[in-house]
Amino acid sequence: MADLHAALGRGDLAPPGGDGEAMEISALFRDRYPEMVRLANLLGADDPEDIAQEAFARLIRKHASLRDPAAALAYVRTSVCNLTRNRHRHMRVVRLRTPAARHEDSSEQAVILREDHREVLAALAGLPPRRREAIVLRYWLDLSEREIAAVMGVSPGTVKSNVSRGLAALAATLGERS
Repeated sequence: MADLHAALGRGDLAPPGGDGEAMEISALFRDRYPEMVRLANLLGADDPEDIAQEAFARLIRKHASLRDPAAALAYVRTSVCNLTRNRHRHMRVVRLRTPAARHEDSSEQAVILREDHREVLAALAGLPPRRREAIVLRYWLDLSEREIAAVMGVSPGTVKSNVSRGLAALAATLGERS
């Protein structure tokens, strides 16, 4: 995957549609890759860099078939959310089938843990995945309820419910620690 990062950053990879699409994807990668890594990290991915790279790799394969090329960013965000969710499911199965192993943080996770936001991140990690996704997409990416609903594949009402209940749980958790 490190080759993907280097190739996209240089604009070397060309999706099936041609040079215009390659330039769009390369620009999107340069502008949004760090954001997608942070999104995956905030959603609790154990390997946020790999999640972000896989999301962009999938965009390369699917870009020509997107109904609206301007939806590429939404496609990548949705991919990051779905890949993180899938990774959580996979890790849950692995943990059930193997003895407890020592968890090691990636370098980006270690940096974030040292920041002042340690308590908020811990409280956020304690939320159910869908509530955590809704809160991260709403308050970190500043997406509208309609955009969040599209990314999560749910109705705007479900987004409102997840955000409201997630915020209440965060307030209760953080209030206990004060």
